[in-house]
Amino acid sequence: MISILEVKNKKQLKQFATFPVRLYKSCKYYVPSFISDDFYIYDKKKNLSLGNSEVKCFLAIKDKKVVGRIAGIICHDSNKKNDEKCIRFSRFDFIDDIEVSSKLLDAVMEYGREKGMNTIHGPWGFNDTDREGMLTFGFDEYSTYATAYSFPYYIEHMEKLDFKKESEWVEYRVDLKNIDPRIKKITSYLKEKRNLHLVDDKLSLKEIIKRYGDSFFDCYNKSYYELDNYIPIEGEAKQKTLEQFGKILNKKYFSLILNDMDKVVGFCIGLPYIGDVLRRSKGRMILAAIPLLWTIKHPKKIELALMGADPEYQNYALFAIVMESLSENLKKYKIQDVYMNPILTTNFKMNATANYFNKSLRAKRQTYKKKIDMLEDYSLDYFDVFLP
Repeated sequence: MISILEVKNKKQLKQFATFPVRLYKSCKYYVPSFISDDFYIYDKKKNLSLGNSEVKCFLAIKDKKVVGRIAGIICHDSNKKNDEKCIRFSRFDFIDDIEVSSKLLDAVMEYGREKGMNTIHGPWGFNDTDREGMLTFGFDEYSTYATAYSFPYYIEHMEKLDFKKESEWVEYRVDLKNIDPRIKKITSYLKEKRNLHLVDDKLSLKEIIKRYGDSFFDCYNKSYYELDNYIPIEGEAKQKTLEQFGKILNKKYFSLILNDMDKVVGFCIGLPYIGDVLRRSKGRMILAAIPLLWTIKHPKKIELALMGADPEYQNYALFAIVMESLSENLKKYKIQDVYMNPILTTNFKMNATANYFNKSLRAKRQTYKKKIDMLEDYSLDYFDVFLP
């Protein structure tokens, strides 16, 4: 028999945060997140992504063992922006038992009903820097820091439970070491014609974050705003995101494009691939600390986590500038592989940009959506017909 338990105390939070590590212990392609990220999911001081959202987490128990987990997130900013009444499911992991997956989703739908929601969809996180989408292709490819792995049977469960496809992403392996030499001519022209330049190499990472952090997020929010279910990152969430990605940034592998007002108008954030470190440490920061520092300074692979441009500059081929700069360092430091993190299939400009490079499809993922069956709201007039 399967029972569903709402996560309320530290013991249950630990079970919630560590369950995926146990579930995927024999899967070499799985990359855990930091356990602390999920352990503090309720804590507004540590989970600054929580923002104007509500969340409840649930565990599935069978024979006194945890066999599944799920989080239900009501993102009020998203619902207001899109004029919807949706509850998101996130952190959804389970054994291959349809009763487990069904009851976990039922728990989130019941939470949604209580809050007046009429639709459930996911996997979506608190915002766009959270892990999103369920893997549908590329089960023999290593996950990245920014993406979630899932077993093939997850898809079968979603289809059996009558969930329908919503948003879809593609992920590529790209070769940036051999960029068309004509791009150099394009970048030289753009820099001169549009008064554009890259961030000064002499600035330290701390100086770059301090000087351009707010400007970066202004550009980031503008460039992603129209994408599926995007939530602007504002206020304290900016600091949380900087802290999260600041841990693994290496300034050799990211570029910011500035205009003549010294404002960020384009960006490409490449992160050292830390999947191997996270797997060995099983998501425990203490065990990961030293190998993490080494990998950040001496990466063998890079994941292109974020790319974007201010809409006013999107027709200026800004990515040619950042790609040229990035490719030089990839050659210099002998980077073996470059992974592009998920690109929405509806993000036509980004997909068009990817076509300029030698690429191969390595993974796909998608979200699912379903209407929540609501209890009938009968009026007193309806019951009057049964009265004597």
